[in-house]
Amino acid sequence: MNVIFFDDKKRVDFLPLVYTKPIAKIRVGILTIEEKWKKYFDLEKIDYSVSYFTEEYLQTKFKFEEQLENCFINARYFPTKELVECIVNTLKPNQALYMGEDMIAGKLNVSDFKAKSFEQVSWSQEEPIFLDAITAIFSKNGLAIEQDYKLLTEGRQSANISATNTIIGNQVFIEEGAKVEASILSSTNGPIYIGKNAEIMEGSMVRGPFAMCESSALKMGAKIYGPTTVGRFSKVGGEVNNSVIQDYSNKGHDGFLGNSVIGEWCNLGADTNTSNLKNNYGEVKLWSYSSEKLERSGLQFCGLIMGDHAKCGINTMFNTGTVVGVSANVFGSGFPTKFISSYNWGGSEGFTEYRLDKMFEVAEKVMERRGIELTNEDKSILTAIFEMTSRFRE
Repeated sequence: MNVIFFDDKKRVDFLPLVYTKPIAKIRVGILTIEEKWKKYFDLEKIDYSVSYFTEEYLQTKFKFEEQLENCFINARYFPTKELVECIVNTLKPNQALYMGEDMIAGKLNVSDFKAKSFEQVSWSQEEPIFLDAITAIFSKNGLAIEQDYKLLTEGRQSANISATNTIIGNQVFIEEGAKVEASILSSTNGPIYIGKNAEIMEGSMVRGPFAMCESSALKMGAKIYGPTTVGRFSKVGGEVNNSVIQDYSNKGHDGFLGNSVIGEWCNLGADTNTSNLKNNYGEVKLWSYSSEKLERSGLQFCGLIMGDHAKCGINTMFNTGTVVGVSANVFGSGFPTKFISSYNWGGSEGFTEYRLDKMFEVAEKVMERRGIELTNEDKSILTAIFEMTSRFRE
């Protein structure tokens, strides 16, 4: 079966996070959306390949392939056992499964998928978790952690944890190679998952739900309130509440991060702080790439949304509901604007354009430290983003 993860018309609502990748690559809970589906397919012993139907400029890296038996899956939807069984065993060729106006999955050829020339079948069972807005990445993160925790730990035994720790509750699972010393882990409000070769340093305090992915680290004295996820090879210190940090990003020092989503290859300088609640306790407005203006988020708590490769200097302060684009560099005193475009360089006193060649130079150094190359495919994608976001920098 050729599984094709597709980005639907709501993709624009997930910018700037998906400027650099398909929605399926977003991490929510413990796993990325793609990894969740793969795990279920593996459990069902289904033979499958994976490709992506997304923006043309992304297809240079995230390939699309059509075969005789294609299964299109909406990348905003999380799998369940019942959903996978329905797609694999019940759904017939040239049928698509719908929930409301959303297509969840379909066994289709590409021409019929594009033309919407197929039979629609309604999903009538329990509603799966799905992302309806970019803020759902953190607001639904608790549900996602609990779902992934059951999926990954069922029938397995946790590695032993050092007696130097204080463990509260019975939902703590530690993979082999993880290190946890002299810390407090409380799983009474939700599970705690510590991935392979991850490390929680001395004096850290963690309240679940919490997901710590492979080779990530909590710095000494970190204070983590769930539901929070720390992605692969990311480092976190200070105080974090209900936030999702994608892979290869660092918040290594003191400062508060709340109700936020941080992309890949980001770095938050020492004592960076995000406001996640307005002084008047009102509804937070958030920049919308769809309407290109600030829109009501429906949330009282909302902090920072930061695209891949973005960075900020020490003592940076972000207003409630700030959106920072890809490869932006924010620094200086005072609060910068609530929308900072991709490739902007500056802060509250104004911005200039961050030159593409300089951005490549920095990205190559950052990625080289993790043994990863900034490929020509990556440069092509970053160049396309630079060009398509230029009007926001005028």
